[in-house]
Amino acid sequence: MHKMPEYPPLERVVNAARHRIEVSDSELAEARRRRAALSDALRLEFVGSRTFVNGSVAHGDALTPLTDVDLGVVVPDPSHEYGPGRKGPRELKDRAAAAIRRDLKAEYGDLAVEVEGRKRSILVRFREPVSARFPDFTADVIVAIDNPGAAGLYIPRWETWDRAHPERHTELVVAANKATKAGFARVVRLMKHWSRRHDKPLCSWNIKALALSCIQEPTELIPGMIKWLEFSIERVSVEDTPDPARVSAPVKLNAPRSEVVRKLRQGLETLDQAVRLENAGYPVLAVRELAKFFHDPMMLAAPDPDDVLEEEARRRLAQRPVRGPISAAPAVLTGAVGPARRHTEGVRSWGL
Repeated sequence: MHKMPEYPPLERVVNAARHRIEVSDSELAEARRRRAALSDALRLEFVGSRTFVNGSVAHGDALTPLTDVDLGVVVPDPSHEYGPGRKGPRELKDRAAAAIRRDLKAEYGDLAVEVEGRKRSILVRFREPVSARFPDFTADVIVAIDNPGAAGLYIPRWETWDRAHPERHTELVVAANKATKAGFARVVRLMKHWSRRHDKPLCSWNIKALALSCIQEPTELIPGMIKWLEFSIERVSVEDTPDPARVSAPVKLNAPRSEVVRKLRQGLETLDQAVRLENAGYPVLAVRELAKFFHDPMMLAAPDPDDVLEEEARRRLAQRPVRGPISAAPAVLTGAVGPARRHTEGVRSWGL
């Protein structure tokens, strides 16, 4: 006779799953070492410059395998030679690329630094991974100048410049991580992975920009993901995501708006159904829905098919009408899909 094992609460299941997609300490250490080498080369080339960090490594939400790192250098421009209506960024990008080749070639002999055809950044190909699961490791390097007339920086856009404030973006994310006791980064990492497994309807920065408006206090993982999905559906349905620093243009979607909203709604419905099933006493079926949500068996495998069949049979039996002289009303317990619930009572937490 089949003996079903005890299934843990959903919050514990998703907490274990998120550890499987976190970047390792060794990957982070090597990525930071290479980023520091790039920073040293740029500050040596541009005397008086400052560098800034951005992206998933700086924001604490990197996924494994770690494939890249982001860095910027703000070049002093006391004579106002560069900027809109003046010199474009190409000269500065060429100098930065040459400095990177000069200072890093000895350690990374197969290093490639690409400027041509790049809209914003210099692409550095180390041709030496930091993870055995990915063939290369790259860096995106932004060469920027201060905007003397307003907040933020000017960053390259082909042969001209755009306004942006990447330094402020990192400040906002770091503050959110602190205010939420790392809940922000954990929810963002999970939603980035969800997006990756569903054809990337939203870029990573869009996911974080939305989270900055809705993940603002400590949260468990499943309630945090539901809150993010609810907010994102409401926001994305009507407009592109505003720049949290109020400097750049809104963050654009990676697909038509209707398609993005459809995927967000499907994700919310699946996650809500998982919570409803757990609350109704069907932990196996709840884990099955959670596995459907992430769509990644390496991160979260579906439950044993025999366990699913056994619990589905129990659920169907509970749904049968109660026949007799007193009542013919259907049983209360049901896992049928109804209006999505917007709370998670009964979801037990797994302390970190």
